[in-house]
Amino acid sequence: MPLLQIDDGGFTLDGEPFRLLSGGLHYFRVHPGQWADRLRKARLMGLNTVETYVPWNLHQPRPGEFRTDDGLDIARFLDLAAAEGLHVLLRPGPYICAEWEGGGLPSWLLADPGIRLRTRDPRFLAAVDDYFDRLLTPLTPYLATRGGPVLAVQVENEYGAFGDDSAYLEHIADSLRRCGVDVPLFTCDQPDDLARGSLPGVLATANFGSRSAQGMAELRAQQPKGPLMCTEFWIGWFDRWGSRHVIRNPGDAARELDELLATGASVNFYMFHGGTNFGFTNGANDKHTYRPTVTSYDYDAPLDEAGDPTEKFTAFRDVIAKYAPVPAEPVPPRGPRLAPRTVALTGSAGLLECAEALGTAVAAPRPLTMEQLGQDFGFVLYETALVSAGPALLEVEQVRDRAQFFVDGVPAGVLERESHEHTLTVTAPRAGAVLSVLVENQGRVNYGPGIHDRKGLLGEVLLDGDDVTGWTSRPLPLTDRSALPFTAGPVPAGPAFHRGTFELDAPADTFLHLDGWTKGSVWINGFALGRYWSRGPQNSLYVPAPVLRTGANEIVVLELHACHRARTVELRESADLGPTDE
Repeated sequence: MPLLQIDDGGFTLDGEPFRLLSGGLHYFRVHPGQWADRLRKARLMGLNTVETYVPWNLHQPRPGEFRTDDGLDIARFLDLAAAEGLHVLLRPGPYICAEWEGGGLPSWLLADPGIRLRTRDPRFLAAVDDYFDRLLTPLTPYLATRGGPVLAVQVENEYGAFGDDSAYLEHIADSLRRCGVDVPLFTCDQPDDLARGSLPGVLATANFGSRSAQGMAELRAQQPKGPLMCTEFWIGWFDRWGSRHVIRNPGDAARELDELLATGASVNFYMFHGGTNFGFTNGANDKHTYRPTVTSYDYDAPLDEAGDPTEKFTAFRDVIAKYAPVPAEPVPPRGPRLAPRTVALTGSAGLLECAEALGTAVAAPRPLTMEQLGQDFGFVLYETALVSAGPALLEVEQVRDRAQFFVDGVPAGVLERESHEHTLTVTAPRAGAVLSVLVENQGRVNYGPGIHDRKGLLGEVLLDGDDVTGWTSRPLPLTDRSALPFTAGPVPAGPAFHRGTFELDAPADTFLHLDGWTKGSVWINGFALGRYWSRGPQNSLYVPAPVLRTGANEIVVLELHACHRARTVELRESADLGPTDE
């Protein structure tokens, strides 16, 4: 592979002037069976490079464990990019933001109550150094200096929006170098944050989605010499629950791209293909109010969530063709879809009744956080006995993030972090009634100081002003649902799993619609599709073809409240990401 060089005039590749035309494509948001397809389409749009973050929290779910299997086989992704003739920009973090759970930082870091993330806290730096060693040392053959596709590696991510400790950034850069990274390093920040997030001797790049000429001028003022690059050219945006589906006019975005490329700058589209926050991996924002991100990461990108070209694909390819050669191959057509069908969910299993099969309870005077339980994603079920019969005012200091309350299995109310409510009245039908509290981690905060986001019931729990003690805390990661006793009897009250099957002659992409259902999560053939919520905007879940199989297929829906219609779901040919502002 040619080597990328940085000089006063810009980028060169093997001594020739070079413009990076890159697009964001996160391997962990795309089924690995579809990586090659998405990479081919990147080349067909005229890109010569793809960019990907690396999610530390998935690769190292526990301190002593490191995963590169299945959808985390980053070496295979890099091989496929090289086979397509694409270079790679690698963004290993440790912090990635990305609207991803905790900004990619593993939850086990938060088991230490005093740790300070993204600082020179020795505990954090030791964990980062270990992570880089496990990730990057095996990947050195993929660096361009060794003949691989990786042209450059990012130092941290938008650090200027978080802090201004250049010694911290220097440690991150030194750690990358110690692990064998000998290709150019770069930082990226929004224009106002460039001075805080830049590092002497490291290429600074900018992030923005409009006023391209102004953004490049601000970058040039900060960095008088060297290449100009927009590492995150925002051509769409993400969605949050309870809002609307965000889109951006293709013509407007194309004009901004033209203005950017006219400055001579390099670009990385954020995103070229967004993909999906499968399972429980979505992040959240908290700027005084907690706002979790939806399952879809469609991002109104040139490739939609199913990998099909949008209007932006054609508009951007036309602009790129003004500045660089574009493949003469036609725009790929939409991929095949399953024929629409309805699937009945005939078996059910109550979550509270099956809790013992899903996790082991830990006794303690107070509720334990997810992090204290060694848990990253999912739910925690807290239980205690109510001493007296009758009504009482229950007060919870902090709910992270959504708590459903039950007395002897009967629903008693909901408290949500978003609403800032802390109290509700519960009524015990007898002395010794069991208070159960099911708490959902709706996504750890991925931006700003809120990344120190522990989950569960935090602080005091009071009943009529008295401290409630004597709790069990049961982790429910829901990674293993094989012991669930599905029956065809009456639907259990409260949260329940519902199961159905359907037959296929051949797999193809489809979209699962849950009209009439309220809130929960879905698995197909054991693959976690993600969350649904009737509050929208997202009203369907993307089902990648490789998740399906010829013959029998299984759907399991965890409904946290109730289905307000027959227990059926529908597979349709099109997504419904909700109403837009246009």
